[in-house]
Amino acid sequence: MRRRSFLALPPLVGLGTLAACGSDGERPMSAAAQRIAYGGDPAQYGELTQPAGTARGVAVVVHGGFWKPAYGIEYARPLVPGLAAAGWAVWAVEYRRGTGAADTLADVRAAVDARPEVDGPVVGIGHSAGGHLATWAAAGGGLTHVVSQAGVLDLRAAHGLGLGDGAVEAFLGHPPGPADDGADPIRQVPLGVPVWCVHGRADDVVPISQSRAYVAAARAAGATAELVEVEGDHFVVIDPDSTAWARTLEILDALV
Repeated sequence: MRRRSFLALPPLVGLGTLAACGSDGERPMSAAAQRIAYGGDPAQYGELTQPAGTARGVAVVVHGGFWKPAYGIEYARPLVPGLAAAGWAVWAVEYRRGTGAADTLADVRAAVDARPEVDGPVVGIGHSAGGHLATWAAAGGGLTHVVSQAGVLDLRAAHGLGLGDGAVEAFLGHPPGPADDGADPIRQVPLGVPVWCVHGRADDVVPISQSRAYVAAARAAGATAELVEVEGDHFVVIDPDSTAWARTLEILDALV
C-alpha cells in the first residue's frame, strides 16, 4: 500500500485524520487466510495466515480504532502479507467493540489463548487501541513479546487529553480511575515480557508521550521496554511501505 493511498481512504470519525486502510469491502480477507471462530459471537474470530515454510513463531495482530464498532479487522489486514513473507504465522484477531470494556478484554484474552500452536515466539502486535490491548493481554500470559505501535498505554492520560473524542470514557463506561488499573497498561508494569513501543514523532492522534511515559514507567519498575521513535504520523507505523514498518520487522527478526 503506497503512502499516497491514505488520501483516498475513509476518515476515522473525530480523529481529524485518515485511516490506514479501507473498509472491510475495500480490504477483504486474503484468500490465503483461514477464518477461525474462538467464540459464538459474530465478532469473535481470527484470521490465520501461514507462511510458505516452517513458521518462525506467531504474530498476534490486534487492530486499533479506539475500541469503536466502526473499525474492525480490516485495519490489521495490510500487515499480514509482510509478516507471512517474513516467516510468521499471522493470527489477526477481531473482537467485540462498543459493548463494554469487559467484552473487548475478554475477547482479546480468548483470542490470544486460541492462537495456533507453533514453536517459537508469540508476539503481540497492536496499533493504537490495539497497542493497548496487546500490551494489556501480555500481563495475562500467552505472549512472549509485544510490539505496541502508537499504543494507547496510559488510559488516564489519554482521557485527560480527550483522545478519540472521549474514546477512553466510552470504552470503560466512565472516566478512568483506580478501579480500572487492571485494564491500564502503564499501571500493570512490570510485565514479564519485553515491550517495544514504536511511535511516530509527529503523531497527533495518540501523542508519543504515551509511549515515552510507558517505557519510563516500565523501566523504573524493572521491566524490559524500549522506545523506538520513528519519523511520521499515527499511521506510518502500519504503512507496509514505510521505514517505520521495516523497523518493526527488524525487531521481529532479532527474536529468532
